[in-house]
Formats: sequence, structure tokens, C-alpha cells
Amino acid sequence: MRYTGLIDKYRDTLPVSDNTRIISLGEGNTPLIRLENIPCEMGTQVELYIKYEGLNPTGSFKDRGMTMAVTKAVESGSKAIICASTGNTSAAAAAYAARAGIKAFVLIPEGKIALGKLAQAMIHGSTIIQIKGNFDDGMQLVKEVAEFAPVSIVNSINPFRLQGQKTAAFEIIEELGHAPDYHCLPVGNAGNITAHWMGYTEYHEKGKADSTPVMLGYQAEGAAPFIHGSRVHNPETIATAIRIGNPQSWDQALKLSKESNGWFDAFSDEEILATQKMLTEKEGIFCEPASAISVAGALRDIKSGKIPDGSSVVCTLTGHGLKDPDTAIAQCDTSAMINVNPTLEEVKKAILNNM
Repeated sequence: MRYTGLIDKYRDTLPVSDNTRIISLGEGNTPLIRLENIPCEMGTQVELYIKYEGLNPTGSFKDRGMTMAVTKAVESGSKAIICASTGNTSAAAAAYAARAGIKAFVLIPEGKIALGKLAQAMIHGSTIIQIKGNFDDGMQLVKEVAEFAPVSIVNSINPFRLQGQKTAAFEIIEELGHAPDYHCLPVGNAGNITAHWMGYTEYHEKGKADSTPVMLGYQAEGAAPFIHGSRVHNPETIATAIRIGNPQSWDQALKLSKESNGWFDAFSDEEILATQKMLTEKEGIFCEPASAISVAGALRDIKSGKIPDGSSVVCTLTGHGLKDPDTAIAQCDTSAMINVNPTLEEVKKAILNNM
């Protein structure tokens, strides 16, 4: 049968009825890729997999939650949705609102959104409101606006978002044949790690998996409230997708970390970018900076022995690298580009000199 999106596939696990109009762009069913070159160079026997969520329709994991959030908004009669966003949520909200034929309002921090994400929000026709503040300021405003305006909030405080996002765990279990021993994720608002734990525990309770994984959450050093044990008022990091100081799923994330015997850790921007470049050069996988932090965390914990040899590990790459082209290009040595005349001899020479 033709794949028609995660709601149709997992309908019996989601809060929809036969009469619900499904708003879908064919999200989900993303590849689970086993890394080969990086583990080989490390000399580790860990099975290291990438769940490449950047291959969802708008290029991030947000589509999993947005298909559910917008479907339920339309079902309830909403004519508009609203969100605060560092970029990926705004792109997904704009696309799914366009698909549904309703209006999208997105609040973004001025000058703090990656170019690829801004382009998506704009081209899909959403109304963009730039605020002179950060994501946390925007989130507070969205909550206040929704109290008097006829709009549905589609941030991860919307419980239907997490229902959609939990399906990533279902897919991983189905493909591996079991739950991984460890699951590594970037943590910003903490909704995604919460949703994954929901999915893993649900399949375990249904007898579709014999175990649940240890959940590992990684943050940028400049936006690491779980490391500091308190909210960060002015978060800063190159990883814009996780530049959040006041996670909306704070309590849930702390609870699941304890339940799964997991932990949190933080990385510098330099470490995040180095891992992003390593993934592209050694494995051919291009993700946005925030995504790379899940792999940085896995590699650090493998090297330290916190993740033992023989374990199976899944790292979620939350967004595609084209979300933030400026940051990617800034890491490349464009001065090393070879310029030649359009002749066979000069092209041959350039190739042979660089073999």
C-alpha cells in the first residue's frame, strides 16, 4: 500500500476517529542509518544508528507533531494556529496550515533564526511576527494571546504534538526488532525526548518491545538549563534549534531521565560544529548544528565507557543541514576552491593534483 503518513499508519495509537480529516504531507517513515566509518575509526563495537528526521517533508522532526496538532485544530473548528519558534516549528506550522487551508501566525526572535527556516515560514504564507526577544519571550506571549484570540497553539505544550512525535520510537523498534539500549537526542524545549519516551514505554507496555532505552539528552553549553538545574534567561548558541532557556517540558524530561536511568550533558559550539562536519565528511549525512549534538554526546559517552561496547545506540538528527546554510558554508574553506579554464587538460590536472 502507498504510504500516506504517520497518522494513517499508527491510527490505532493516536487520538483520531474514522471521521477525522487528516492533515498530512507524508511525514514519518524516515531512514534509520547505521554509521560505518566513524565507529570503525573509533574501534568500537557499539552499533550506532542515525534516525534521520531531517528527511521529513519540511526537513525536521517537527512534522511528526504538526500533522497531529493541525489535524486536531481543524477537527475542533480552528481557523488559525499560532506558535513561538526558533525556526523548525514555524516552518512546519506554516506548511501544515497551508495544507489545511487555515492561517498560521508565528512569533520568531528577531535576528535569531536560521535563513533556511525563515524562508520556509515565509514562502508558505504564514504571518511572521518578529519580537525583540528570545524564544522564551515568544512562548510566553503565545500563551497570553491564545487566551483571547481564536487560535490554536501548536507548540509542544499542545499534547497532540507529542502524540505525533512518539511515533519515531515506534518506527525504530519496528526496524531494529527491539528497542535500542540507548537513545540520544538534542534537548531544547524537551518535548521530543518526552515524546520518544512516551513511544518507547507504550510499545513496551503493549508487548511490542522487551525493554526501553536509557534516554540521553544533550544541550548546548550556552543554553543548558538541565545542566545548571535552573532556567537560563539569555540562552546563546550557534545551534539555533535548541537555543531555549526555559523548556516547556521541563518536569516531564526530568521524570523520564530518572525513570530510564539516563542523564544530560552539554557541549560547546565548537564541539557541535566539529561533529556536524565529521558526519558530513565521514558518513555523508548533513544535519543542522543542533542535530549533531546527539552524535557528539553518543561519541563522548562511548569513549568514556558510559555507553559500553556491544550496545545499540540511536541518535536522532532532528533537522536537515540545509536549514542553516550560512553556518555550514562558514565551516568550509571556500578559498580552496579550484578555478580553471573550461579545458580537459586543466580539469584533468586539477583532479590529479588533488587525488
